[in-house]
Amino acid sequence: MSEKRFMRRAIELAREAAERGDNPFGSVLVHDGEIVMEDSNRVATEDDVRRHPELNLAHLAVREYDPEVREEMTMYTSTEPCPMCAGGMRYAAFERVVYATSGRDIAAFTGHEPGVRASEILDGVTEVEGPLHREEALALHESVW
Repeated sequence: MSEKRFMRRAIELAREAAERGDNPFGSVLVHDGEIVMEDSNRVATEDDVRRHPELNLAHLAVREYDPEVREEMTMYTSTEPCPMCAGGMRYAAFERVVYATSGRDIAAFTGHEPGVRASEILDGVTEVEGPLHREEALALHESVW
């Protein structure tokens, strides 16, 4: 199933981010069954708080694709988008976002309070689904945090 392949790629990108010295977050943007963009977290290595993969992909997609195309796109992401990323994704207006592990799961690893859920921010604009491959994503976070 292609959904599993897309999520595995997002988790692989998250693993690459961790190996590079960034927090383990990765995302792919899919249109018509093909990955059209992908990114991983680069907040630490680029010293830029905006370099969350979900926010960066939303930014690039708004620049490169018409709204009608973005409405047909799905973002697969290793972790539920944070409020900042979900805000950018709301503007991009993708059809769906599918995450591997929730913000609440990550809060348990980091000790931070969980933020506003992506589904609340994206309500009425983008369908939010997850978790998908939760255990694999949790194992990655457990190895890093």
